[in-house]
Amino acid sequence: MAKNDRWIKEMSEKGMITPFAENQAREGVISYCISAYGYDMRITDRFKIFTNVNSTIIDPKKFDPQSFVDYKGDVCIIPPNSFVLATSVEYFKIPRDVIVICLGKSTYARCGIVVNVTPLEPEWEGHVTIEISNTTPLPAKIYANEGIAQLIFLGAEELCSVSYSDKAGKYQAQRGITLPKI
Repeated sequence: MAKNDRWIKEMSEKGMITPFAENQAREGVISYCISAYGYDMRITDRFKIFTNVNSTIIDPKKFDPQSFVDYKGDVCIIPPNSFVLATSVEYFKIPRDVIVICLGKSTYARCGIVVNVTPLEPEWEGHVTIEISNTTPLPAKIYANEGIAQLIFLGAEELCSVSYSDKAGKYQAQRGITLPKI
């Protein structure tokens, strides 16, 4: 096992990733679990599909939850040139000396499906809310309980001076899909 794999396994044993999938699942699914230098997280079967039926203007300061349709299922169809919000199966607790960068998986990227997640800051914890965009002019499928994005863990030599927890971040300990907050 590589040094990084041991480090990630140690983090799972400390409760950093729950539930932790140790063995990579690949057969017939989009892979998830430990990867070469990170962890491939999954999404649940709950989605918020963006809709423009109300001709609403998207305003992060006054976000209208009716801009989404709630959907539950093993497969979610993203409308053309639109997006969905989803949430990770895994609950993360990031240590004070680690920051996490999220990148989309290549299987989806090759289909024009883009994943956007902001960094997981030191001492942030929660389920990750994920924005998944369909950049194509065709409907696109995504699969629940399969890999959606790779998390890259970057360890620091020193502890950060101010963590997400210290700032009392508004998305701390979020569960499920969390909409924008001010």
